[in-house]
Amino acid sequence: MKKFFINVRYFLAPLLILSALFGVLAGGPWVWTGVVLMGVGILVDTTTPQRTMGAGFDDDGDTYGIPALQNGVMYSMLGVFVLLQLAICWRIWEYVNGIAPTGEIGTLLGLSYQVGITGMQLTGAVISTGIFAGIGIIYGHELAHTKGFSFVIARWMMALSGSAHFCYAHVYNHHLELGCEDDPATSPRGRSMYAHLPKSYFGQSKFLYTMEKHRLARLGVPFLSWQNRWIRGYAMSLPTLFLFWLAGGWLGICAMLLIWMISNFELEALNYLEHYGLIREKGQPIDYRHSWDNSTAFTSWFFIEIGRQADHHDRGETHFWELDEVGAPNTGMGYFTLFALALIPPVFHKFMERELKKWDDEEASEGELQVSRAINKVAGYA
Repeated sequence: MKKFFINVRYFLAPLLILSALFGVLAGGPWVWTGVVLMGVGILVDTTTPQRTMGAGFDDDGDTYGIPALQNGVMYSMLGVFVLLQLAICWRIWEYVNGIAPTGEIGTLLGLSYQVGITGMQLTGAVISTGIFAGIGIIYGHELAHTKGFSFVIARWMMALSGSAHFCYAHVYNHHLELGCEDDPATSPRGRSMYAHLPKSYFGQSKFLYTMEKHRLARLGVPFLSWQNRWIRGYAMSLPTLFLFWLAGGWLGICAMLLIWMISNFELEALNYLEHYGLIREKGQPIDYRHSWDNSTAFTSWFFIEIGRQADHHDRGETHFWELDEVGAPNTGMGYFTLFALALIPPVFHKFMERELKKWDDEEASEGELQVSRAINKVAGYA
C-alpha cells in the first residue's frame, strides 16, 4: 500500500493536465480551468512549504518507484498533449467559422459541452492550453536523459511547443557547461525571467545548430540534410503548424504562437529558477552547490522530483523516482512560489540577493567568489 501511494502522488500533474483538457472541451467558463489551476498551484505551494523526501528505497535497497507504471504514464502524456492541441484547434475552428454559443449543449463520449465559443472564451482556452502544454517539459526533460524510443518520445513531446532542440542542448550543453557563460540555460545574477526566455531558447537552439554543423562536416554530409538533427527537430513541429493553420488560418497560427510562447516561458522559467545566479569556474567539476534544490511537497510531486537538481546533475541518467536529498542549497520555496516571485523582478532579485549572499559566504570557492564580486556590481547586488 505504501508503494502504491508513493507512485500515485506523481499523478498530480497528469490529472491537472487532463482537467485543463476537459475544460477546453467543455467550453463556456470551463475554458479558464488551466488558468485557475495555475493560481491554485501557486497558492498551495506557497502555503505548504513542508519538504518531502523522494520516492525512497525499501529495506532491500529497491526503489519504491514502479518503473513500468511511471514510464507508461510519461509515454501516454504525448497522446494527451496531442489531444489538447486537437481540442484547442476545434475551438479555434468554431470561432473562425462564426459558431457562437446559443445555449445548445452537445454530447461527446458521454460528456456534455457547450457548442460554440466567444472571443473571450477562446482567449481563456488558448492561455489554459499554453500553461498545461508547457507542463510537458517535465516529461520531455525526464525522457531526454534516456536513449532510443524514450528519447524519440521526448523529441516529439518538445516539438509540440517548437522546442525539439532542447533534448540535445540540455544533455550536451547544459549538463556539461552548467554555471558557466557557455550555458545559455544558466541565468546570471541580475537578469529577469522575461529576458532569460529569448536568451536561453535561442542560445540552446544555436548550440544544436553549431553542434550539427561540426558533426556533419566531420561525416562529410551537407548541412542541408535529413541527417541534420537541428533541421529535423523543427520539421517535427510542422504537423502542429499545419493543424493550427487548417483550424483557423492566420488566427490559428497566432494562437499557436501564443501557446508556444507560454509553454517555452514555463520551460525557461524552470531553467531560470534551477540555477539562477550560481557560478562555476570553467573547467571545474560540477558540484551539488551549483544547483538550487526544491523539495516542497507540491513541487516535488507535481514536477516529478525535477527539483532535486543537484543529484540529477550528478547522476543525469538516474530516473526521477531514484533521486535523493543530497544537502544542496535550497531556498525553502517551491517552483510555483518562486515563479510567482520572479514575475515581479525587483521582488525576486531582493529575495535572491539574500540567498546568493549566503551561497557566496558558505558555498563558493575562491575563484567563484572573484567572479561573483564582479557580477554583483553589474547586477546591483550588495
